[in-house]
Amino acid sequence: MTLTTDAPSASRAGNGARHFRHLPESTRERLFVAQPSPVSTSWSTDRLAIALGATLYVPATRPDLAEVITRRHADGVVSMVIDLEDAVADGDQATAIESAVDALRRLDSTAAAEMMLFVRVRSADQIATISEAIGSSDSLMGFVLPKFDAENAHEFLIAVRDASIRAGRHFWAMPVLESAGIVHRESREHHLSVIGDAVDEHRSRVLAIRIGATDMCGLFGIRRDRDLTIYDVRVAADAIASIINRLGRCDSSGHVITGPVWEYFADHERLFKPALRQTPFQEQGAVWFRSQLVRRDLDGLLREIALDRANGMQGKTVIHPSHAAAVHALSAVTHEEYHDALDVLASDTGGVQASTYRNKMNERKPHRNWASRVIDRAAVFGVTHPGVGFVDLLTAMDLS
Repeated sequence: MTLTTDAPSASRAGNGARHFRHLPESTRERLFVAQPSPVSTSWSTDRLAIALGATLYVPATRPDLAEVITRRHADGVVSMVIDLEDAVADGDQATAIESAVDALRRLDSTAAAEMMLFVRVRSADQIATISEAIGSSDSLMGFVLPKFDAENAHEFLIAVRDASIRAGRHFWAMPVLESAGIVHRESREHHLSVIGDAVDEHRSRVLAIRIGATDMCGLFGIRRDRDLTIYDVRVAADAIASIINRLGRCDSSGHVITGPVWEYFADHERLFKPALRQTPFQEQGAVWFRSQLVRRDLDGLLREIALDRANGMQGKTVIHPSHAAAVHALSAVTHEEYHDALDVLASDTGGVQASTYRNKMNERKPHRNWASRVIDRAAVFGVTHPGVGFVDLLTAMDLS
């Protein structure tokens, strides 16, 4: 596949990418009363973190790495991680680093350079290796820091800081919390306290905090079934709740926490009934599309995305391109949500009033943080027309 070069030379990682950009303009106009804005690194950290949306991982050892990233950009993926850790065998590290560096150089000044591109390193020393090897390439936004805990938190973040200073540009860090010290209850408080201090000290470099649910489950010999969500696995859900409680508060200490990976994308024999209600699809004349989602195991993913949001998380780690559409469809702000948020933010004096849609009460003080988060999502993912929901967005992306 030929790499396109229609991006302006001034383009750099994380500037200009736009959710739903791959849809035809006429389709976007039909779906959105306010279309998504282009991503900008001048945004607040929280809004920029929300813009990650579905973050797609790809092994660094793929021989067509630059072409894959280019295709995914054309398909509407905004953020990707080139993986040097779990996806790469021990003996392939040198080759993987070379492949990642080559891809980042090739992507520089191409249309795909506007994506939010990260490298998941295996160790802190790889941060310096990669940042120096890419030279003046402007396509790398930062680094994903695996198995981030009390023992390595400061080392990782100092490495990102030093790489930024040497390169004369800003690299973001995204720690992944997945280690035994965080999952095991007797050591969790200590690790989260040290991590909290570290990310607070380096707040200007920490874009978001990611959760490694697969490693968490692996500590107990668990692999969740595709008919279950991560919230059904109590030991993992308990750790996730503690992470959000300590690091995801809506105050000056908090960070955006992203949803854990969904592992499945193939057909299988079901044990439980599908998780998707039929009514929303019947109303849109898309019962056939519901059947397609169930066959592709996306019904469980949609349910988990909704639970991620209910538990205070934004976006999600994904391992298959089909998952990105689901995450983004459920991230767009409905007309009703948007007007509820505007009503809540209209005054800072408190009080209660009925919503514009006359179906709920909006309390201005307790709902204020929620409303601010909705406004951020609206800027990133757009506001849909009245009556347009996730089914309309999913079908539009599936058929585009």
